[in-house]
Parts: sequence; structure tokens; C-alpha cells
Amino acid sequence: MKPTIVDANNFDEEVINLADTKILVDFWGNHCGPCKVMDPIIDQIAEEREDIKVCKCNIDENREVAKKYSVLSKPTFLVFLNGEEKKYAVGAKRKEDLIKMIEEL
Repeated sequence: MKPTIVDANNFDEEVINLADTKILVDFWGNHCGPCKVMDPIIDQIAEEREDIKVCKCNIDENREVAKKYSVLSKPTFLVFLNGEEKKYAVGAKRKEDLIKMIEEL
């Protein structure tokens, strides 16, 4: 499955209102080199892991969502469970490190 694109209009529906689902949200930007490096890794996680919902939020176009979750750097990865932010990581990461962060919940 491909990552779900989230924005201010559907963030609550796609992330906050889902119970019992681990959700990885990739906050990225248009002109961010590390974000482009992470794109194939995020796509791989979405394709390989049916137990994880993967979302992408462009913070250049959704500043209010980024502000709400105190996202100041690109890329930032937040993990949600039962509508609550549980984990975060900033900067480019190895796929294994992102998976480990999610599985620790």
C-alpha cells in the first residue's frame, strides 16, 4: 500500500481517530534533501508492513499541522497510537531504526 497523504483537512480522520493502529507520519518538505532520501524508505515501509499505517504530511503546505505537533525540522517522523503521539525522530533515519521505533510501542 502507498503512504496516505494527510493535511489539515484529513489529519484527524486518518491519524488521530484511528484506534489500535500504529501510524507513522512523515513530515517532509518540497526542497528538503534528506526528505528525498527518505522517500523510498517510507514507501518500502508502507508496502511491506500491513500492521503499520504510513502517512505523509507536506509541512510546506500544512504549516498549521506542523505547528500543532511542534515540527520544526524536516524530515520529522511521529508515531501515533490510539490518537496520541508516542514517539518521534528528527532527520534521515535507517529503515531499521524507524521500524524499531514503531515496534517498541
